[in-house]
Amino acid sequence: MYNHLLEMRKQSWELEKKSLSIYDQMRTFPCLKQRVPELNIVYSQVFQDVARRIEFAYQAFFRRIKRGEKPGYPRFHGRGRYTSFTYTQKGFKVEGTSVSLSKIGKVCTVIHRPTEGKIKTCTVKKTATGKWFVSFSCEIEKSTLPPLENFVGIDAGVISFVTLSDGTHVANPRFFKSEEKALARAQRGMSKHEKGTRDRRRKRKAVARVHERIANKRKDFAHKLSHKIVKEFGGIAVEDLNINNMQQDNFTCLNKSIADAAWNSFSNMLAYKAECAGRTFVRVNPAYTSQTCSRCGYRQKLKLSNRHYKCPCCELSLDRDENAALNILSLGLQAVGLKPLEAPWQKATGE
Repeated sequence: MYNHLLEMRKQSWELEKKSLSIYDQMRTFPCLKQRVPELNIVYSQVFQDVARRIEFAYQAFFRRIKRGEKPGYPRFHGRGRYTSFTYTQKGFKVEGTSVSLSKIGKVCTVIHRPTEGKIKTCTVKKTATGKWFVSFSCEIEKSTLPPLENFVGIDAGVISFVTLSDGTHVANPRFFKSEEKALARAQRGMSKHEKGTRDRRRKRKAVARVHERIANKRKDFAHKLSHKIVKEFGGIAVEDLNINNMQQDNFTCLNKSIADAAWNSFSNMLAYKAECAGRTFVRVNPAYTSQTCSRCGYRQKLKLSNRHYKCPCCELSLDRDENAALNILSLGLQAVGLKPLEAPWQKATGE
């Protein structure tokens, strides 16, 4: 169905210069079901979600064009590329230790925690390792934490995963590096077999298991650390990093480490946890935060190998990442109006 709807949009534009909307495509479903009776075994809302995914893919395509990025036209999916389906409003029900899905029936599940609030959607997904998960999105009320006055700046790094403005350094766990040998071993085993064979599919699953293990470790670490920070601080300021720009030619030696750190994922977790807890969260411009003195505002060029910051003006001497975290904290306080804007020379001279 996904490939069919994508082809409809593609041909409509190429032949008639007409852009189909999501509702134009949804109106074709009754005719399709008459022509292909097998489609009746799929719940109608699942097909509606397929049309929504096509719409989101085109919106992202036009957004990239507008920004001047590489467009990346929506692609047709092979059999193993479409791995989930969604019930958008109804057609599902949680019944004890099973989930009842319309047109499918009762499916035995392991409910790892009870659902809260009103269930809005249900998504069934198959992972690359053959595991099945069902996810519910629920509408719940905010459960805010008691207010705190303390504010923290967070600097992301490669040596330390993050450095807080209070001097705390969180070590970089480097999950990919710890599993790199196991991944290389699994990939060598897969490369020995021809594409399309049963043995290659079996070995591909072994590679997927290593990737899944890395992703689970990384996600668990980010969830626990973000929860701890949100619980301990009333305001959080982080760098608004552009990871794609960082992974260009001038950072080629750090590409693997940058990807392994997954700062964007951690930052997004901080953002939504802070919003749910009623905390203040702000992203600041990371430009020159490592090169500017957090005490007097003097700016000097530093190589990546210089891990200690020493100011020639006010003789401030501290860890480079800690200095950057203090600058991020200062910018965050300015962004929320808790600190007045002032020029570095005014700060240094007291005028």
